[in-house]
Amino acid sequence: MSDLRHDWTLEEMLDIYNKPLLDLVYQAATAHRQYHNSSEVQVSSLLSIKTGGCKEDCAYCPQAARYNTDVDVHKTLDVDDVLQKAKQAKLGGSSRMCLGAAWREVRDNRDFDKVLDMVRGINELDMEVCCTLGMLSEEQAQKLSDAGVYAYNHNIDTSEDYYGDIISTRTYEDRLNTLKNVRKANMTICSGGIIGMGESIEDRLKMLITLSNIQPHPESVPINTLVPVKGTPLADEAEVPFEDLLRMIATARIVMPKSMVRLSAGRLERSRLEQGFCFMAGANSIFAGDKLLTTPNPEFNEDMDMFSFFGLKPMESAHVAEKNNQPV
Repeated sequence: MSDLRHDWTLEEMLDIYNKPLLDLVYQAATAHRQYHNSSEVQVSSLLSIKTGGCKEDCAYCPQAARYNTDVDVHKTLDVDDVLQKAKQAKLGGSSRMCLGAAWREVRDNRDFDKVLDMVRGINELDMEVCCTLGMLSEEQAQKLSDAGVYAYNHNIDTSEDYYGDIISTRTYEDRLNTLKNVRKANMTICSGGIIGMGESIEDRLKMLITLSNIQPHPESVPINTLVPVKGTPLADEAEVPFEDLLRMIATARIVMPKSMVRLSAGRLERSRLEQGFCFMAGANSIFAGDKLLTTPNPEFNEDMDMFSFFGLKPMESAHVAEKNNQPV
């Protein structure tokens, strides 16, 4: 089995994806154990620090101002409120705090200054900080990095071919440029996509090809299943079959074996055993807490019970791991 490649072809991807299911999971589990501790799962908390009112037209997103959804719009949270929620998340077992804002792009203003203060404060809690704030310039990426952002999330969502069917207010190249700016600023990349938006299997695999072409591979790859929200253009899409999710998790693990593969949005709809099958296939990261920005998510206690059932444990943050590895 080849690994750490950046030249996967669609034909090769299809061969992997379409393997007999148990053979596919076995291959993915083998790759996972080569690079990761299979008993550890990274637990992240995602907090919406500015909700709704976004100018974009992403067809899946209830935060777009043009769609009539039940999302309550709120301005950027205060720094102290965010730090309190970060402390609660840490007590619940999270090692990473992700801050999300419904912005098209970052603007150099007071709100961005508040985000930088949030980042500094969360770092002092020995938690990793991830931000997802929209498009970034090189200068803004560097400011986030200097403040202590460990990872920046900017999903590419789907294949370049299908992208225009989902979003018209920014281009695929815009997405990739932000990822380049993140890499230049020495932050780790968190980038994945969403399945279940009407795309083909080939579109899903082309998305993985784009991600695997990034050198080095993105450190985190979230695999989201669409959570249809009333009022959005994709409100009536059918639920993604579990087999499709499992095959995507396994394929992502095989072609990007060193990356964290995150079982992300849509997890609430999956049973405990289905989630366990995803962990076996190489998923080693989840979001915990009762909400993913604006959509429901399993609660902390449920996840800790599930971890106990499968013999899993939360992963340490990079800060704590670094301290523990320092010579005494």
